[in-house]
Formats: sequence, C-alpha cells, structure tokens
Amino acid sequence: MANVSLAYAKAHLSELVDRVQAGETIDITRRPVARLTAVARPRKRIDLAMLEALTAAMPAQDEGACDLVRCAAATVPDALRRDIADRRRPSESVPAFSAR
Repeated sequence: MANVSLAYAKAHLSELVDRVQAGETIDITRRPVARLTAVARPRKRIDLAMLEALTAAMPAQDEGACDLVRCAAATVPDALRRDIADRRRPSESVPAFSAR
C-alpha cells in the first residue's frame, strides 16, 4: 500500500488510477483523507457447454507450442530481427525510467 499527498494525487490522478487498476491500494493523506482501491467486479460465468463445443471443434495440433514458436522465430528476416533488437535498446537521448 502506498501513501501519497493530496497535492500529488491531484497532479497524478491518471497514474494513480492505473496503479489501482493493477491491484495496488493507495492512501491519499492529509490526515488520511481517502483510500483508492479497485472496484470489485463480478466475474462472468463460463458456459461449459459452449467451451466444450469450442474445444471439440478445434483441430488437434501435431506439434507443441514450443516448436511452433521456434519455427516462427526462424522465419523472421535478419533485417527485421536487427530492427527489433535496435528498438529494444534504450535511447541515449531519452532518460531511463526509475522507480521510486
């Protein structure tokens, strides 16, 4: 659980809402004033008959997921692979994010 001042909460409400949606609870302090928590939503029930019909209609796989991913990765052209690797490197002009 995090504590933030009322002024900080006013200035960073969108960020705080994102953190709450991710499961965090946040207290807004001024003596404490409020607590932000996610709203509990009722879960949808799973229609078992529909799920069974869906899985029965799916064709059986000849290879495992691991082999499928390796095969797909092997077909990526080298130029695209280098471009993806370059995009993953942090840019020197943009400061790195640091957690508090």
